[in-house]
Amino acid sequence: MNGSAIAASGLRKANKDKIVLDGVNRFRMPRVFRGVAVTALAAALLAGAATPGVAAADSRSLPKAAAGQDRPELQKAVQAFVDRGYAGLQMRVHDQRGEWAGSAGVRKLGQSAKPPTNGRFWVGSITKTFTATVVLQLVAEGKIGLDAPVAGYLPKLGLDRRITVRMLLRHTSGLFNYTGEYYDDGTVVPGIPAVGKEWVDNRFRTYRPQELVRLALSKPARFEPGTDQSYSNTNYTLALLLIEKVTGRSYAEEMQRRILRPLGLRGTVVPGVRPQLPGPHAHGYYRYQDAGQWKVVDVTRQNLSLLAGAGDMISTTQDLQTFVSALMGGKLLPAPLLAEMRKPHGKLGYGLGLFVQDLGPNCGGTVFQHNGSPPGGYGALMYSSPDGSKTLTASVTTGDAAVDQAQEFPKALEKLLKAVFCGGQGD
Repeated sequence: MNGSAIAASGLRKANKDKIVLDGVNRFRMPRVFRGVAVTALAAALLAGAATPGVAAADSRSLPKAAAGQDRPELQKAVQAFVDRGYAGLQMRVHDQRGEWAGSAGVRKLGQSAKPPTNGRFWVGSITKTFTATVVLQLVAEGKIGLDAPVAGYLPKLGLDRRITVRMLLRHTSGLFNYTGEYYDDGTVVPGIPAVGKEWVDNRFRTYRPQELVRLALSKPARFEPGTDQSYSNTNYTLALLLIEKVTGRSYAEEMQRRILRPLGLRGTVVPGVRPQLPGPHAHGYYRYQDAGQWKVVDVTRQNLSLLAGAGDMISTTQDLQTFVSALMGGKLLPAPLLAEMRKPHGKLGYGLGLFVQDLGPNCGGTVFQHNGSPPGGYGALMYSSPDGSKTLTASVTTGDAAVDQAQEFPKALEKLLKAVFCGGQGD
């Protein structure tokens, strides 16, 4: 069995497991790193780290109040990712004690510098929360009907008229995921290359949103609209096209006008077809097989038009903290639509662009989150309490060591969530 197949089967098992947080309460492990497809991402993250750097809060990029905080439980949880084989992690926490940021590992393989705490990174499917917010703003303005057929806005695509805007945002449309479908019985229906050597060789290729959607529509639907739930990037690329059609402006322009500029998110970018990470950043690496040999390639530069509207944005831990805090605090949506966004649905526990997760009473109860990753090299975390007063935002990078992603990531994430939301119970 090759690395991708091992990763696929491992993550299917991991998604069924439950993790004990406090000895009594259990929660389903969040489906993290969803930039491409559930099982494909495990393959994308079968990589790790080289020699870690010294982990510490970086006072050069933090406010004085944050830099002066001694939060050993947070630093220990950050270091745990590196100890399990990841190249590096930068994390920011905002809670009743103020703001803290720190990092561990290396910025680049072969060097000792640690990841910058103000570094930019590919956020993957966290993009979906931004996209859903813009769509819901348009709903609030009466320009889109949440339960209206998407075909009424995009008639040329030939969509099933039963598919509504709400179905797109909560993954109940049944539309084929253009990066490939992975079924419970082990069947794989390939889509656009998003793992392995084929992705590596095509990682600078440009895709147009219409091209992605038309590929998905050429494949059989996974189920009848509204009858089940399955995570599909196609839904959010359609949401991008919906935004553009209704506003008459590009997705990037609307994102700037409605979210990035009002919130002052200067480190957040909708890159389009541009492959580079601007400003300070850590490097991400991808480990794959080629003719039976394992190889590692620096994938810091990648063209994420592959995930238009679904996983293509760039941000920072500070900007993600500002965004999710504003969203949860009711600054971006009217209360009724924010309530709709936060209402969990189906087997994924997914609202409208958000996962709803119960950490149990000893850990603050419910949190709202969306995590993500592009096809390779990077993963991103975004968690918030219901009122936005406690947040965790982070970026993890993979390196050149083989890591059992299905085993190691859940353990490291559990430690991180405990440290932030469970009063520092990191062990």
